[in-house]
Amino acid sequence: METPGSQSSLHRANLERVVRAVRLAGSLTQAEIARTTGLSAATVSNIVRELKDHGTVEVTPTSAGGRRARSVSLSGDAGIVIGIDFGHTHLRVAIGNLAHQVLAEESEPLDVDASSAQGFDRAEELVERLIAATGVDRSKIAGVGLGVPGPIDVESGTLGSTSILPGWGGTKPADELRERLGVPVHVDNDANLGALGELVWGSGKGVRDLAYIKVASGVGAGLVIDGKIYRGPGGTAGEIGHITIDESGPVCRCGNRGCLETFTAARYVLPLLQPSHGSALTMEGVVRLARDGDPGCRRVIADVGRHVGSGVANLCNLLNPSRVVLGGDLAEAGELVLGPIREAVGRYAIPSASRQLSILPGALGGRAEVLGALALALSEMGDSTLLDGSATAALPVVAPAFT
Repeated sequence: METPGSQSSLHRANLERVVRAVRLAGSLTQAEIARTTGLSAATVSNIVRELKDHGTVEVTPTSAGGRRARSVSLSGDAGIVIGIDFGHTHLRVAIGNLAHQVLAEESEPLDVDASSAQGFDRAEELVERLIAATGVDRSKIAGVGLGVPGPIDVESGTLGSTSILPGWGGTKPADELRERLGVPVHVDNDANLGALGELVWGSGKGVRDLAYIKVASGVGAGLVIDGKIYRGPGGTAGEIGHITIDESGPVCRCGNRGCLETFTAARYVLPLLQPSHGSALTMEGVVRLARDGDPGCRRVIADVGRHVGSGVANLCNLLNPSRVVLGGDLAEAGELVLGPIREAVGRYAIPSASRQLSILPGALGGRAEVLGALALALSEMGDSTLLDGSATAALPVVAPAFT
């Protein structure tokens, strides 16, 4: 038995620190591991050698700053995580390993009027299909990350009322899938997972403070403070869509008037263009037409950008993030929407908050949330099983990386 403060317990703690750093980052050089963990270069070198001999990590030659280096990542067969993303009109599932490689990924349409039970049935079927297709060992599944388009109560795990997936309010998605799949399930809202995905693999990589703004059927923000998702005590942090823009504006689904969402979300924006463009128009179509030069669509995109920018300015004044990443279909509009956002931020944010702010489109597109779900599962798993077990047969890799 290890005694607290003993050499063996200290060594164990150092092993876990190194494994955790690599697990969360995907891959790090030994110098980066030393900076991240605070351990000496010699200690890191010895631990990496031990973990490599154990089959827990893989070491490959690389370069850093023009110098030769050694990149350390977890072994591809050390474990498996699953990401599930429920959206307004889609279900997306991905299976990845601890080396941050995607083994399989698939999406399919989801009927927004379907019951939660039907949705969970579809998710279970898709997970089982991908497990069978990749031939992964079920005993290697370390956990599942689950994304839903609504607020999750931190204490109870209950999904709050959502008009995006009607009839799902009051359910406990993590408990439901845990019973079906027999593995740990961790749940969060889609904006937080989008933030986590972009933070780890996308436009937020390398920053510690980030706001991910998703404009789709609703409007939400995932907030990263000091490298961690900030959810608030009740799990509702980031509801930027319900900042009041006009007290005399349209009635919002939350019961208030003139929320940011009523000026930017698809359900409010699309009717503005239906008289001239027809009722079949989607936000994806609006963005495509705007990029092709359609004046009406360009005007609407610009207006949405200015309204989003006023909300971002409020966030900047309160939290002072170093980067804002725009996700959802709207991000595909590029500078047509980013320009008006920057203009509004420059007008309404205090100079000290906006001076060092960068505003970028998301790099992961529609995959941000499911990759964030994989990242959530990776962040929540413990390191003991990686250190106590041993590597076995390698898993097939059918896609090269999360990006």
